Amino acid sequence: MLGSMTSNVPLNELGEFLKKRRSQLSPHTVGLPSTSRPRRVEGLRREEVAQLASISTDYYTRVEQGRMQASAPVLDTIARILHLDDDERGYLFQLAGKATVRTRRRGVQKVQPQLQRVLEDLTAVPAIVQGRRGDILAWNALAAALVTDFSRIPEKHRNYPRLIFTDPAMRTLYADWETAGQVTVAQLRMEAAKHPEDPRLIALVGELSMRDQQFAQWWGDHRVAARTVGTKTLIHPVVGEVTLDCDTLTASTDPDQYMTVWTAAPGSPAHDQLRILASWAADQNLPASSGWEA
Repeated sequence: MLGSMTSNVPLNELGEFLKKRRSQLSPHTVGLPSTSRPRRVEGLRREEVAQLASISTDYYTRVEQGRMQASAPVLDTIARILHLDDDERGYLFQLAGKATVRTRRRGVQKVQPQLQRVLEDLTAVPAIVQGRRGDILAWNALAAALVTDFSRIPEKHRNYPRLIFTDPAMRTLYADWETAGQVTVAQLRMEAAKHPEDPRLIALVGELSMRDQQFAQWWGDHRVAARTVGTKTLIHPVVGEVTLDCDTLTASTDPDQYMTVWTAAPGSPAHDQLRILASWAADQNLPASSGWEA
């Protein structure tokens, strides 16, 4: 599982990504005529992708094997042929663009003071700040009430992907845990493209791959996703089933740091449920964070 996160990470990962994507397409899907000849591999052959891209099979093979860095126009054509969505296309270009760049050693990450102040002012909506690898850097009391009391988790284990796959309570909290897990893995894949030599990220992927078969399977699928807006339905032990809108705000002072906020339209049942949850959190005296380093 970790073969794509070593010294030749970007090119190796790019090859694995391309192979996975072409294996999921049929000749008919991309407009090639069907034949009665048996196919030795699933999906498109390398020569079929090369034909559609108007490049030689040798050129495409060298790209997929990590022996050549394709030009941007060729990558754009390949992305179109393989029916990549916007996130996947961005991921492809990110991998190719980092092929010869060494990842600099990154220092300790601490919640930005501006984000910490925003958290302290947010009393009606749950919010958390995450950093690299999905590390949880800070949270407000309502987020602790909605998700879990993060203060009870050792600092080195305060990581959202880790919680999703190792905390049994998370599997019952999410109404559709499988989708939540798949999206989490896809976002972590995108993170790996940004920081392919991050030793803590490599260790996290290795640990979760060993501990959870579904994580290992989904990691092997090479799906990617950016952090954007969405909707989550939770089955909360206090307020019951609640559907909330999620938004992700990236810090301008640190692009590796972002705030996730759960909201509901005023007057909606979910908005009322958040108010009930806020009252319950105040009674429980759930602590917010003061920020920590990761």
